[in-house]
Parts: sequence; structure tokens; C-alpha cells
Amino acid sequence: MNPTVRLCYSFGAVVLIGLAAYLHSVYLAPEPYLLIANVRLIWWSLLAATHLVLTYVVGLPDLPVSRFGAAVRGVVAVALAFAVIAGFQTLLATPLLPRSSSALVAVLLPIWAVAGWHLSRDVSARAAARDQVFAVVGRDEDAASLQEDLSHRLERPAVLVGWMTVADAVATTTPKLVERVEQCRASLLVLDTEAQGTTPVVDQAAVLHRRGCRIRPLTLFYEEWIGKLPHSELARASLLFDIGELHRTRYVRAKRIVDVGFASVGLILLCLALPFVAVANWGWNRGPLFYRQIRVGKDGKPFEILKLRTMAPAEYGISDMSQTSAVDGGHNGADSPWTSTDDVRITAFGGLLRRSHLDELPQVVNILRGELSLVGPRPEQVHYVEELTAKIAFFDTRHVVRPGLTGWAQVKQGYASSQDDAFDKLQHDFYYLRRQSLGLDARILWRTTRQVLYRKGR
Repeated sequence: MNPTVRLCYSFGAVVLIGLAAYLHSVYLAPEPYLLIANVRLIWWSLLAATHLVLTYVVGLPDLPVSRFGAAVRGVVAVALAFAVIAGFQTLLATPLLPRSSSALVAVLLPIWAVAGWHLSRDVSARAAARDQVFAVVGRDEDAASLQEDLSHRLERPAVLVGWMTVADAVATTTPKLVERVEQCRASLLVLDTEAQGTTPVVDQAAVLHRRGCRIRPLTLFYEEWIGKLPHSELARASLLFDIGELHRTRYVRAKRIVDVGFASVGLILLCLALPFVAVANWGWNRGPLFYRQIRVGKDGKPFEILKLRTMAPAEYGISDMSQTSAVDGGHNGADSPWTSTDDVRITAFGGLLRRSHLDELPQVVNILRGELSLVGPRPEQVHYVEELTAKIAFFDTRHVVRPGLTGWAQVKQGYASSQDDAFDKLQHDFYYLRRQSLGLDARILWRTTRQVLYRKGR
């Protein structure tokens, strides 16, 4: 989502709530009062903060596909926000917000949700029309890969309108690069490493630049528009960038404080949930409650990850070792095969745990022990790391930071179920390493929250 649109939408919602509070304090209350000195200001502020969180969770203003959908999500968000206030009101046994101005807020905010949706759609449409991309690459296969990447969820809308190889760009028998770019009406020219090192291509790019066409190296384009680093463009020297967890002490300390705070709350939730999970496990998921498996952590050091078991053990009906090794590995550290969607090993109750992501909750123990962080590259099994390190250049670079409960690769593409998926995830992991910060961590957590609520677990 466009950050400016999100900021404008959030600011507008806060202004509407503040306006309703002001109108009550000056005009609607039996006796006017100074709002800034009144305890109601605390509850209005809580309502505003809760509403902003809920609007993001329900996907406003960018996710609805219609005006009606935006209105419905707006009603849901404001209703849930008032439900939070009602909960405090019940606990304190006293009215916290006036009815008249609350009703005004309940009417205005869904209308603002529709207005915000229109704004988001208009901005996205303009951005999509603006980013018409023409690429100069070493091989046609590189252009095909770029086109495939642009078909997935993007950070900024763009479409590939044409491409040339470096050989074609410098050949005298084909239209020159300047002519091709202008014929395609491209507004952005992307050059890979080979193109950047070819003088005739750079000279033509300079002409286009003077005519108003934006120029981007392929690596920077991938970062800004797609949200990953292209593996084909990487070299060992290009990975020698600052990494937050290695080079910024304040970030490391702040991140650890957030990790411990989250894990402490998660540990309380785990203790509350375990009795209910244990009872359900006894009825519909017979076998051990927990699942343990060796994963590779920071600096390549192995650790034992902890989850709630979601697959059936061999003694409860599955005898094929290819299907049970994941469960057996939960007890003896053996390797398990890739998990796929609708995996036959997953029990009915295990599927519920996965869809709700409750199976991940015991990992708060790993976070408290310092083996996991809240955000980071997801840890892989030992034998996959050995296999992928041998086949994919720089795969071991992802282990310079602590692995995470969630990560940029997870919110961008989900879980890996093949070597190709692992290759794609690595490119997203490189992006995270390059831009690691508290701001990016918060962004990942917001997207994870949305995925938990709107997507099925696996």
C-alpha cells in the first residue's frame, strides 16, 4: 500500500473522531467542558488507536474490491473499536463515551472508509500507469524471469512493456534502444549489470534520461518495486552491505526488547491455550502434544524448534515413512520432507491449528531462549541447508542473523515447498538483510497479522 495514502487515511479518521469529541464538549454536552482536561480524552484516544489498528487488519483502505466492500469493512472496524470501549465500560461499570457523538463517529467512519478506498484506487491506478518498464538484459531468459516476478504481489505497481538483450541494444541491424523505449512509451528503463558495463547502452540510456525516462539498475528496481534482490545480479562483494543485526547496536538492543516483550505475552497465551489443545489433541489428534525438530540458527548453529504437533504419528494410522518422518523427526531429530498444501499427514485438528497458526505459539520459548527472533529469515532443517548451500550460491548468508518466527519471505510468498521456492525465498531474505530495521520489522508484523486473519495456514 502507498504509505502516503495510509497516512492520509489514518489522519482523516483521527480528525473525524477528534471532531466528534470536540462537538460534544462544546455543543452537545448538557454543560460544556474543556476536552483536553477531561478524562474522556483518554477514551477517545483509545478509540482512535484501536480503530486505526482494526482498519489495517480488515484491509482498509486498499484491499476492498468494491465500494460496498469498503463500506462493510468500515462498519466492521468501527463496530469492533466500540466493542473494545464497551468492554472497558462494562469492567468499570461507568459510561465512558457519550452516545450522541459516538453515533456520529459510527456514521462518519464507514463513509470515510469508502472515501479512502476511492483515494487508494485512484493513486494505485496512476502509479500503475506511470511505471511502464523497459528492460535491457543479458539474456531473454532474464527478461522472462523479470516478467514472472512482476506478476506477483509488488511493492509498487509496474508492468513490463518490452525488453532487449545487450547484444540487440548495440547491434546496428536492430532498432536502437532509444527508439524501442519511445515506441513502447516506457517511463522506466532498467539495466542489468552487463548493460551497465556496456558503453553504447549507457550512452543511449543517458539520452533517454535527458528526455525524462527514469533509469534504474536491475538490483535497485527489484528492491523498490518487487521487494527482493535478484540472485542473478549478486556477487560476493555486492553482499557486503550493512546489516542491522551486525552493525547497529541500538537496533539489536531494541529488537531484543521487542522479542522478549512479545514472547512473554505469548508465553502467557500458550499456558492458557495448552489445556484446551491437550483435550482436543486427545480426542482428534492422538499422539504427543509437541513437535520438536532440529533447525539451523544464527551462524549455522543448530537448535531444536518447538511447535504443537499437527501431523499423525505412524502408530496412529500412517505407515509410509515418507509421510511420517516429519512426525518422527519431532522426537528424534530426523529430517522431514517438504510440507505441501493439503498434506495427507495433517490431521483434522492439526489443520485447524495450522489455519489459526496456533501451532507456532510454542516458539515463544525459542524466542525467550534467544534461538529465534520475532522477525527474521525462517529457519530450515539441517539437511535442506546442506543441500541448498551446495546448489545455491550465497545461501549460507541468511544465517548471519537470528532466524525469525515470521519474515519478509513469508509475507511475500508463503512457505517453501520445493527447491525453487527456497531459491525465491532466499532473494527475499537478501532484501530483508539489506534493509533490516525496526520499521521493516513492524511492516512485516502488520502483514503477518493480515495474513493470519485472511489466509489459510499450511
